[in-house]
Amino acid sequence: MARWAIANDHAGLPLKSVALEAIRALGHEVIDLGTNSTDSVDYPDFAHALAAKVASGEADRGVLICGSGIGVSIAANRHKGVRAALCSEPLSASLSRQHNDANVLCMGARLSGPALAEAMIRAFDATAYEGGRHQRRVDKLDA
Repeated sequence: MARWAIANDHAGLPLKSVALEAIRALGHEVIDLGTNSTDSVDYPDFAHALAAKVASGEADRGVLICGSGIGVSIAANRHKGVRAALCSEPLSASLSRQHNDANVLCMGARLSGPALAEAMIRAFDATAYEGGRHQRRVDKLDA
């Protein structure tokens, strides 16, 4: 069982409940960092909170959700040790793990429906980092 963190802005709230259920169904513990309201909030605040949990090791992986997924991925990737991947379908989620050792899955609530979000979470969870020829490149991300 791994510990996952999840965070979202107001636009991501509807998809968060689906993501929470999907992560828990895989047997993982979830740290919910909010927001739990549709009142407008600033996505960087939530992305930075989640990235700090992943960077410190308090969470093994994370899921970030905003309207497009773009803002949260930009914010999270400013943290050393965080490799946040904006994914649009299960193949990109799988490849982000396999080739980039991504530890944060970012999704756009306005672009991904519930079934697609669940499939991306399952792919992200099921795929191991390949290492090998990819490690040199991953090492350069925090250099």
